[in-house]
Amino acid sequence: MKTISVLGSTGSIGTQALDIARLHKIRIKALAANRNVRLLTEQAREFNAEYVCIYDREKYKELKDSFCGTNVKVLCGMEGLCEIAMLDGVDILLNSVVGIVGLKPTLAAIGKGTDIALANKETLVTGGKLVIKKALDKGVRIFPVDSEHSAIFQCLQGNEMNEINKIILTASGGPFFGLTKGELENVSVEQALKHPNWSMGNKITIDSATLMNKGLEFIEAMWLFDLNPEQIEIVVHRESVVHSAVEYKDGSVIAQMGEPDMRLPIQYALLYPERINCGVKTLSLTDYGNLSFYKPDYETFDCLSACIKAVTIGGSMPAVVNGANEQAVELFLKEKISFLQIGELVTSALENIKSCEITCLEDILQADKETREFVLSKI
Repeated sequence: MKTISVLGSTGSIGTQALDIARLHKIRIKALAANRNVRLLTEQAREFNAEYVCIYDREKYKELKDSFCGTNVKVLCGMEGLCEIAMLDGVDILLNSVVGIVGLKPTLAAIGKGTDIALANKETLVTGGKLVIKKALDKGVRIFPVDSEHSAIFQCLQGNEMNEINKIILTASGGPFFGLTKGELENVSVEQALKHPNWSMGNKITIDSATLMNKGLEFIEAMWLFDLNPEQIEIVVHRESVVHSAVEYKDGSVIAQMGEPDMRLPIQYALLYPERINCGVKTLSLTDYGNLSFYKPDYETFDCLSACIKAVTIGGSMPAVVNGANEQAVELFLKEKISFLQIGELVTSALENIKSCEITCLEDILQADKETREFVLSKI
């Protein structure tokens, strides 16, 4: 059985990945979390992890004390995440941290030659060119964990990339589907965190409400599957049953369907190419009765438009819109800006920050830093 390490083990993806590990007796080498010491400690003890890491340095002593008298190596910060990413004896690294924080550990794992189950979409949004080139050079496989990209990956099995006409990337539409900008003026944090289909962390749930999440997935899909923007169609699918589809040049469309349960794509990424029971409820189309599909509202949900424009411009612009969004969402969750200001700030950053060529990691981090400063200057 495979041995894995998990970055982001206390989050939604991480805890479900450990459900899969528990079910199939997968060995856990290392676990890392942002700041939830209690849950991280419980997980590490259950799975006999050899390494643990807490990203928040203020929590390091608490975690260190939890493993006093044991052989568990306790790490912290970005250095700790990267050390875990480069451990020997790991078959696959699950990277499910949130934000651009995930970029450095991904590059570290690739440098080590470790395959990656990628749930951190910001890795490819901000550093797609560097990451994909390095992965190809090192022969590292990147298995997508997002339900949409996993669906595309599954629909491609047994077919050739040059046979693709386009991919159809589905979106739930979030909690505010069909509303106008006027109706979104007074949206509260609590309302934005009520996703109709999925249970996710706060940042990703807000991204789903603004459709930024789909914009990030648009960019990620381009890098994962070597596509042009014109080869990606976004379709709002409220039921989240069709997770995405691929249209081939002969006109055939192959879709991957299933109940909206992240354990399925997580397991597929971790155990590829095996397909074994993961405890997910099987899909009954007759229970649903009808499935609906709509075009996205690019005018109301301007984060989506900004992402597509950014990747069309290229260079550092995807990192710019990502950084602007990360900073704006943080401000919104602290109730310092309104819901609509998220899109306004992302668009403003896109329009006012100059694009630069990405040649190394430092270029990406500099673009991110400049963008965050720009957003904060507008508040």
